[in-house]
Amino acid sequence: MSKRTCAACDYELDDTAIQVRIGGAVVEVCCDECAAKLKEAYASAQAAQQA
Repeated sequence: MSKRTCAACDYELDDTAIQVRIGGAVVEVCCDECAAKLKEAYASAQAAQQA
């Protein structure tokens, strides 16, 4: 069985993982702070592609 880790910081996830939709994909993160970081990074990448 493989470990599940946070998409933002690689922290090992437990039953309290948060699911976040990023660009049509659902990823799991360990906390609200990591969810916010991923959303900001995705928004920044999208803005860069449109420029």
